Amino acid sequence: MSQNKPSQAERRRIAQEKIAAQRAAEARRQRTITISMIVGGVVLLAGVGVLATWAVNNTTETKTKAAASAAASAVKNDPTIDKNPNLLASTAHQAYGQDVDGVVKSNSMEQTVYHIHSHLQVFVDGKQTTIPYGMGIVPPLQLQQQQDGTPFVAGGSKFYFLHTHDESGIIHVESPTEQQYNLGNLFDLWGQALTSSNIAGHQGQLTVFVDGKPYTGDPRAIQFKNLEKIQIDVGQVVPYKDWTWPSGY
Repeated sequence: MSQNKPSQAERRRIAQEKIAAQRAAEARRQRTITISMIVGGVVLLAGVGVLATWAVNNTTETKTKAAASAAASAVKNDPTIDKNPNLLASTAHQAYGQDVDGVVKSNSMEQTVYHIHSHLQVFVDGKQTTIPYGMGIVPPLQLQQQQDGTPFVAGGSKFYFLHTHDESGIIHVESPTEQQYNLGNLFDLWGQALTSSNIAGHQGQLTVFVDGKPYTGDPRAIQFKNLEKIQIDVGQVVPYKDWTWPSGY
């Protein structure tokens, strides 16, 4: 039995349907490509943005660290800092302008609205050590000679609210507002350890006197008071040695 051949109109309809199907498939393919390109572009831009942000932050962080390192190196190698061999510890690792403990700040000039003085003396295994001049004063230091021939720091690039001008052990507390500062703040500024068994790297049990009386609390918590006298022994206990304030204090 013979099969009827499609008419010309039928063949034309079938051909048009194939063309329409091909065009629809091509359109879908193009849409897929376009969407992929858009998504890829967004991802790329996001990646570039993240990379750029990272690069800026990394550069800023690197510059900050480099500046900090340079400043620390300048302090450590400054020829004007105290190099007395009897020092309890050098000021080479002290702060160089950044805030300390959130309360001890620095300024280009001394602040004397709140102005008191305390005295610190430290004995290591029975031997008295020297508290360095220039603690809390950022180099380069301007040094003068006192009448007894010992150095006195008359100036520096910055003054912290806690600082020393000479090797007498007098701690100058000079702040623009009345603020409680403690021995822990001073040692943090100094860049030195202070615990019940370690003072500036010297290991041993600490014995503490405040104004001649034994102190058994945390040495870091000793608050500076006007004309207060603090003695710390590490290792061998030295009976309290009184210290006389010079005239003018």
